[in-house]
Amino acid sequence: MDFNNFESTEQKKNLKERLRLFFKKENLKKRCNEILDVLERHWKVFFGVTAVAVIFMFLICWIVFFVTVRRPEQVMVPNIVGKELASALLEMQAKELYPKIQLRYTDSPDDAGKILAQNPAAGAIVKAGRRITLTVSRGVILDHVENYVGQNFDEVKINLETMFTGSARPLIVLEEPSFKADESPSGTILAQNPPEGTVISEPVSVKLIVSRGPAYESTRIPSIVGMNVSQVLSVMSTSKVIFDFTARPAANGETGGTVVSQESSGAEFVQNYTRTGAVLALPKKSADGNVTGVFTANLNAYPYPVDMRLEYSLNGARMPVVSFRHTGQTVTVPYFVPKGSELILSVAGKIVARQMVE
Repeated sequence: MDFNNFESTEQKKNLKERLRLFFKKENLKKRCNEILDVLERHWKVFFGVTAVAVIFMFLICWIVFFVTVRRPEQVMVPNIVGKELASALLEMQAKELYPKIQLRYTDSPDDAGKILAQNPAAGAIVKAGRRITLTVSRGVILDHVENYVGQNFDEVKINLETMFTGSARPLIVLEEPSFKADESPSGTILAQNPPEGTVISEPVSVKLIVSRGPAYESTRIPSIVGMNVSQVLSVMSTSKVIFDFTARPAANGETGGTVVSQESSGAEFVQNYTRTGAVLALPKKSADGNVTGVFTANLNAYPYPVDMRLEYSLNGARMPVVSFRHTGQTVTVPYFVPKGSELILSVAGKIVARQMVE
């Protein structure tokens, strides 16, 4: 110790004397006895404090060890796209990575069981134990030709289109069907080629034979002269006659919004779905904001009658106008709907035409 900092020699002497007295044998022994006496009286407190300190130090060491020394290892995600699932899992296991599997259909049967995509992508640096999302192919959605005999042709066509929506190469393609007269309802599939159970290894073209319905079935042409639009639509929904409507302003003595003439007599028998003309007289003024007119659409010709439905849409709500059967080409339907609405024509559930009502 440096004594040169003390201000006087007297202070230096006093400090030296105190140190000499403290380190005298008798004084040192006395002080040790005092310390031991205090420990003997308060040993529980001393032991408790010591134990808490040891436990606290142990916890600190344990936390530091597992946070710094045992952190998860950083690994690189391997490229497993295009590999078989079993091989990909073994490769991930070696990297201590775990899969989260999603299944998806593909266009090729050869893709079954292969990895289509992965997330994170190959080359990403992640911690060991991370889950990697794998998209695995379930193969093709169909592996054989089903039995279509007895089903409705339109329903089969719509189902196949829905099944392969978004597919670049549909596995089943329907050729133009052949139609024949049969006692089965029109549109019923009578035969198919290739037959049921044919294995699909590549896109297959299916040829169907479809019923036209009874060959000589006939019906009576209903008389609709004098009927208003609502009555005409009721007849259309049940009749097997196709009316080709035209419209003109009502002449003197004619009632607007009614049929004023038709080509054929109401007593005449014709083959089912024969076309016949009718004239609708248009009123000079609209009633209660509703408009009378004739909806017209030009469609493909159908070899047999198909289900059609006319609706109108107003303020986001759809309301039915009439459901009927028709063979296509020019389709005409009288209507009495609110001004500003939109007429929507559907064939077998698929929208084919729209028209605004002005």
